[in-house]
Amino acid sequence: MNNCIFSFLNLFLIIALLACKKPNKYVFVKGFAQGGTFHIKYQVTNDTIPVSEFYHVLNQINTSLSVYDSNSVISRVNRNDTTVVLDRFFTEIFRESYKIYQLTDGAFDITVAPLVRYWGFLPENVSLPTSKVDSLLQFVGMDKIQIKQNKIWKAHSNVQLDVNGIAQGFTVDKLSMFLESKNIHNYMIEVGGEVKVKGKNPEGQLWKVGIDKPIENSNELNRELQTILHITNISLATSGSYRKFIEKDGIKYSHTIDPKTGKPTFHRLLSVTILHSSCTFADAMATAIMVMGLEKGKRFITENGLQAYLIYSDEKGNLQTWMTKAVEKYIKLKN
Repeated sequence: MNNCIFSFLNLFLIIALLACKKPNKYVFVKGFAQGGTFHIKYQVTNDTIPVSEFYHVLNQINTSLSVYDSNSVISRVNRNDTTVVLDRFFTEIFRESYKIYQLTDGAFDITVAPLVRYWGFLPENVSLPTSKVDSLLQFVGMDKIQIKQNKIWKAHSNVQLDVNGIAQGFTVDKLSMFLESKNIHNYMIEVGGEVKVKGKNPEGQLWKVGIDKPIENSNELNRELQTILHITNISLATSGSYRKFIEKDGIKYSHTIDPKTGKPTFHRLLSVTILHSSCTFADAMATAIMVMGLEKGKRFITENGLQAYLIYSDEKGNLQTWMTKAVEKYIKLKN
C-alpha cells in the first residue's frame, strides 16, 4: 500500500512538473540581405542558432546569385568568364527558372538582364551591346542559354542573366532547409517580402501574414495591409508594380519587364500574391503573372490550379481584389 502511495505521488509530481514546464521560447532574428531586410522567428529546440550561421547561408547565396557582386558566379557568367565554376545554387535556380519559363510560355525569363539594365534597374557593371530596346530582344530567351557539363553555353555572348524575380523566394527556401536541419519545425521566414511559415506561432496559433496594400514607396514604417491570411506550412510571395519603379520625363516605369516587348509592364494589375509549398516557385510565378496582366493572369491561375490573391485598379481607378477559393478560406479562417 505504501509503495502504491509512493508511486502515485511520484506520478503526480511528474505530471505537475510537465504541466508547469514552459514551451520552448521563440527567437527573433532580423538583418539586411539582398538589398532589403530579412526577419526570422523560430522556436528553439535545443540551443539558439548564432546569427552568424544565418548570414553564412545568405552570403553563400549572394556569392552565387547577386548581380551587385562583381565576383559572384552570375556576374562572371554575364561577363563571359570562361574560368567560372558553376555552384549548386546557380545550377539549381537556373534549372528551376527554365521549368517556369516553359510553364509560363516565357513570361518568366531570367535572360531579361539586358532589358532590366537598359531601364535602369541593374548596375551598369556589364556593358550593353546596343542602346535600343528592340535590338536587345534578340538576346532574350532561355532557349539561348544552357548548362552543358557544368559550364554555360550561350547562343550569343550578349545573353545575360538576372534572377531577382526568383532569388528571394529561393533564399527563403534555403533558410527553411537550414532550420529544418536544426530540427526546428515552428518558424516564420521573410526575405524581401517573400515568406514561408511552418507549424505554429508563439501563441500556438496559425501564423498571420499580411498582404500589403499597393501604395507607392511603401516600407515597414508606412505600409498598410490589404488583408491578413491565417496560414501554416506554406510559402507566400508577392510581386507588385508599385514596389519599385523609375520616373523618366514624368512617366513612372515598373521594374517588371515584359520579356516579349522589352518594356516595363503597364496595365491595371498592381499586385500578385501566390501561395505554394515552394517559395522559389511562388516568387517566380508572381513575377510571371505580373507580366501577363489581369485577364491572362487570372486564366493562367485557374487553368494551373494556383492559389492567388490579385489587387488591381478598375476603370475608375478604385482598388479591387480577386482571389481563389483557397485564399478566401485563409482570410476567413480563425484560430
